[in-house]
Amino acid sequence: MILRTRSGAVRPYGYPGGVTFPVVGMVGGGQLARMTHEAGIPLGIKFKLLSDTPQDSAAQVVSDVVIGDYRDLETLRAFAQGCDVITFDHEHVPTEHLRALEADGIPVRPGPDALVHAQDKGVMRAKLDAIGVPCPRHRIVEDPADVVRFAAEGDGFPVVLKTVRGGYDGKGVWIVRSAEEASEPFRAGVPVLAEEKVAFVRELAANVVRSPHGQAVSYPVVESIQVDGVCDTVIAPAPGLSQELSARAQQLALKVAQELGVVGHLAVELFETADGRIVVNELAMRPHNSGHWTQDGAITSQFANHVRAVLDLPLGDPRPRARWTVMANVLGGDYPDMYSAYLHCMARDPGLKIHMYGKDVKPGRKVGHVNTYGDDLADVRERASHAAGYLRGTITE
Repeated sequence: MILRTRSGAVRPYGYPGGVTFPVVGMVGGGQLARMTHEAGIPLGIKFKLLSDTPQDSAAQVVSDVVIGDYRDLETLRAFAQGCDVITFDHEHVPTEHLRALEADGIPVRPGPDALVHAQDKGVMRAKLDAIGVPCPRHRIVEDPADVVRFAAEGDGFPVVLKTVRGGYDGKGVWIVRSAEEASEPFRAGVPVLAEEKVAFVRELAANVVRSPHGQAVSYPVVESIQVDGVCDTVIAPAPGLSQELSARAQQLALKVAQELGVVGHLAVELFETADGRIVVNELAMRPHNSGHWTQDGAITSQFANHVRAVLDLPLGDPRPRARWTVMANVLGGDYPDMYSAYLHCMARDPGLKIHMYGKDVKPGRKVGHVNTYGDDLADVRERASHAAGYLRGTITE
């Protein structure tokens, strides 16, 4: 049977029975894929998932799951059959594989020319420099002695060292205070990027979504509070942020999305300095932890807009529903039975929104998050902090 759109164009794939809604191929089975799939359900969008294991977060809820290695090109090619577009919940698929899929005629969003800037920190810094985006002082360093030279070129130690590929949530990042501490990053066998340690007052994130034909929307700039290199709390919008600096951050993120050709969600992680500047820390081209608040706090969530973007549908309204929304990550602790805590959390706060990922509870592991919202920031923060702490077991009353 040949399926056609209302305009007469032929569509090769669709649901069984001739329903012509598209199939989104999602590479990666983590919580981002799980929540993106959830956002596609009301739209009737079918998801096909490439997951490492059947136990992965998204593999528990998506009906069409392929178990395989995303690093294997033939696995990717076989998975892509029957998909109208390929997207990701992580940035680790080899760039050359994505180019091969595009050569096969498969839409990849974001494409490899954009995604490489989130995969390789050296490529990212070079491109941001070229388009005039403010960044920390940086360069690729060859060995520990070169780290000493880099430090001497600026204000001395400490400096930040990052492996150019593979790091996340504080992994692959070192704050180095002496030549003796500079050896470990080089043991990974990949290039190492040195950056000045920025004296920042807080971390911000600007989240934007861009479609293939260039439509883009920007969410309110948020404050992201990190604990031990892991995002702990996100406050939307960032309290006390001037309208001028907020607009500058949004415009910067939209510029990066356009210049890099991003399709889908882009998170631009920023440092705010004491003298009122913003500099780019990291980029992520997928739904992002700093945007989880949008599930309950925005008219259209980051996940729903990512789905719309990769399918080139009109983007949804990113405006907030409430004056304040706070997201708190739920990390694993010593109490694996988090479900038993629901009774207390839900009774104490009927407005609380709990999002769990179906992961085994391990100390320090992200296993879910909570969202709260309202008009009083102190109250909204306390509610989120209490719920996340009670679920983890660090608060017992």
